[in-house]
Amino acid sequence: MPTPLVGSVVERTAFDHQVRLSLRTSIEGEGRGVDVELIVETPFLLHDAGGGWHELKPRTGAHLAPVLDLFGQLITAVDVQGRGTLTIDFRNGAGLRVGPDPQFESWHLIGLGITPVTAGPGGEERWES
Repeated sequence: MPTPLVGSVVERTAFDHQVRLSLRTSIEGEGRGVDVELIVETPFLLHDAGGGWHELKPRTGAHLAPVLDLFGQLITAVDVQGRGTLTIDFRNGAGLRVGPDPQFESWHLIGLGITPVTAGPGGEERWES
């Protein structure tokens, strides 16, 4: 899965009918890195730095406030398991988990430095590293 995301920092959080995280890293002197957007379109779980779990759903306005705490956080691990459960861990102890949705695309990664990835309806059968 997209290991180039490890070491990226959340540079922007945004939400409306989707939740979006802008992720960026660069390798100094090498002219490469990632400038990626994670787009979440279905319910997901957020584990905050204080140990609390939040069940969040796009399109719910202020209920998405815990996502704001991801701003400025460094990604330490990224994994996709099963049919498309995306897990991202952050240096401050927070974590994000988005599973596949039976009817809708649940999440996308698009941008520079990675191959675009979409978890389609029902998930995907195989994932490339």
